[in-house]
Amino acid sequence: MGFTTPDLPKVDPETFLHLPLMERMRILATTWAEQGFGSPRMVHVVYIVKLIALYALGGVIVATATSNLPAFWHVSQWWNQPIVYQKLILWTVLLEAIGVAGSWGPLAGKVKPMTGGILFWARRGTIRLRPWKWVPFTAGDRRGAFDVALYAGLLLSVAVALLSPGVHSDSLVAALPANTSGLVNPALLVAPIALLILNGLRDKTVFLAARGEQYLPALFFFAVLPFVDMIIALKLLIVVVWIGAGVSKLGKHFSHVVPPMVSNSPSIPFAWIKRAHYRDFPRDLRPSRLADLMAHVGGTTVEILAPLTLLFSPYPWLTGVAVAVMVLFHLFIASTFPLAVPLEWNVLFAYTSVFLFLGFPNQQGYAVTDLSSPWLAAALLAGLLFFPILGNFRPDKVSFLPSMRQYAGNWASAVWAFAPGAEAKLNRVTRSAANQVDQFVAFGYEPLWAEITMQQTIGWRTMHSQGRGLFSVLLKNLPDIDTRTVREAEFTCNSLIGFNFGDGHLHNEDLIAAVQSEARFEPGELVIVWVESQAWGSKVQHYKVIDAALGVVERGAWKVADAVAEQPWLPNGPIPVQVTWTRPETGAAEAVPRGEYEATA
Repeated sequence: MGFTTPDLPKVDPETFLHLPLMERMRILATTWAEQGFGSPRMVHVVYIVKLIALYALGGVIVATATSNLPAFWHVSQWWNQPIVYQKLILWTVLLEAIGVAGSWGPLAGKVKPMTGGILFWARRGTIRLRPWKWVPFTAGDRRGAFDVALYAGLLLSVAVALLSPGVHSDSLVAALPANTSGLVNPALLVAPIALLILNGLRDKTVFLAARGEQYLPALFFFAVLPFVDMIIALKLLIVVVWIGAGVSKLGKHFSHVVPPMVSNSPSIPFAWIKRAHYRDFPRDLRPSRLADLMAHVGGTTVEILAPLTLLFSPYPWLTGVAVAVMVLFHLFIASTFPLAVPLEWNVLFAYTSVFLFLGFPNQQGYAVTDLSSPWLAAALLAGLLFFPILGNFRPDKVSFLPSMRQYAGNWASAVWAFAPGAEAKLNRVTRSAANQVDQFVAFGYEPLWAEITMQQTIGWRTMHSQGRGLFSVLLKNLPDIDTRTVREAEFTCNSLIGFNFGDGHLHNEDLIAAVQSEARFEPGELVIVWVESQAWGSKVQHYKVIDAALGVVERGAWKVADAVAEQPWLPNGPIPVQVTWTRPETGAAEAVPRGEYEATA
């Protein structure tokens, strides 16, 4: 791999692109296992510079300069100042909402331009996705002047709160008499809270991109709670996020996430370490015992036990150890450059660990038992746990982000299969970016290598549990699959709405219907296989086959155990799937009630 040149698969492009689909997947999965996406080192350097200069240094400079604090290099005088933490949250919300933090750049499918976000959400006519059709005044799937104004108002309101000086707080002075910086004016937080909610009701993409499921509660706590209660509530918030993510990793999916993530990490230069995460490279690419250990000891166990230790530890030394563990945990995740590139989020959470638990230790009056009221404690827990619990029992009702399933491998996901030449019809859709394959060509790739680079993303998908099911349904339903162009839905979605973060709900039949209104595919030209996350208590994942011109044409399910037992390239053929419904004009199928199939799985 060069600094400016990618590490491409060692294939002849012309020959490779004429191979059967699953043979291409075998080659690409094996290639990924050794070299990941193969991005040039320059790409990672760009991310690191952006993370350090724009996000970390920029955020600290803004926070200290607007809060009557010493210059940013006097770390000891600002690291535990509450207003700095508040403003770093606001800074993060602003960058995420603009689209220059997570899901930015080439690793997220943004090549030319590298930014989605604001280029889509401040433009009339682009696609918006309302979360609930029953909410009044949200009808339609295109952004109008009102939506652009709402979005601009959100950015402005966050900027005003961020740049305004702190105000006096009696509760802060009572707890910290020497503090002179105050807190962000609670009145200035009302507008960001309201506008984030309103934007979300009109377009869930903006809410999710701003990471509203985590930062909205924090803004609410800043606005309404007295200081000590605010700090403890913030502790509960981050612990729920951590433990929710840890619990979501229990099951069969997460072990399949770790090997391709490690393989893509530029911080692990040795191929033998990457190969060790697979059972028998290159013949068996299922997770090895090492991968299982990394997943469920280094991942699941850490994300559950360390946060519980932080929340209840009465000993400074134990708190310090747990803080160090969580800081290293987040820095490791950032070092792997996962494809959604949530680098800013990981850096913020590393700092949050230090700020909340070392800056305001439990034994100094900031333990859960120090909340001003047991009723407040109950209300906080009920509010923070509602969506994670609902979303895991009913993943069809809640995004995987409020469900706290970040990078758990248990994702709603999809692949799109275009008839020859049909992908070009996406260029009819109002948006601010071209198809990714065209972006790569515009960036300087030869067209054949641009196509192979795009196919690397579906090779990556096959390495995860749901990928085996998605491709099994493709093989079952499309006899001409070897002649079709197959795309990873996350990347395609990103070029259409300016954001992708692993949430398959962003590219379900609602997005497809919005795309179809402008692209006008003929029946059979675009067929999508889409699958929902596995629910707690279920042993299956439920899928849909969607024809862009006809809508949903098939529903069914596959057993998760069957998916995780197979190789990425399905050498034994498609895994078994149970068709539970078929659109009448596309064929007959036995109607199997959802609960009946789950009971026999």
